[in-house]
Amino acid sequence: MADRTQTFATHRRFHPLFHFIGVPILSINVIVRIVQAVRFPSWMAAWDVIVAIALIISIVVARIYALTVQNRLIRLEEQLRLQRLLPDDLRSRIDELRTNQLIALRFCSDEELPALTRAILAGELHDRNGIKRRIQHWRPDWLRV
Repeated sequence: MADRTQTFATHRRFHPLFHFIGVPILSINVIVRIVQAVRFPSWMAAWDVIVAIALIISIVVARIYALTVQNRLIRLEEQLRLQRLLPDDLRSRIDELRTNQLIALRFCSDEELPALTRAILAGELHDRNGIKRRIQHWRPDWLRV
């Protein structure tokens, strides 16, 4: 079985159907439609360009919608996890954490969670990557869209 360890370097996920098939094919289609419209101008050629652009916009927006819903779920899961694991002095400050910070915290172990949360709330860590780089014991998330 392949190594299933997840780290900062390996946690990003690509979906072949989206990243390597759908988006490239639709992007090439936009280019082909534009070339055809320039070479053989007509109202139908212009319409083909518009439809090609609408198709690529549709697939990207669908991906954004899925990621938005997923981020809302991660935010809720992490807020519940923080309620359970943080000491009292930090528990009352959970609402101060931004969604991107909560998304990054999902990768840290339960043992690291209070210290990382304290560092974030103290202003030592701000962005998602900075938080993830500080994690020593990675808690994998294999279900990310």
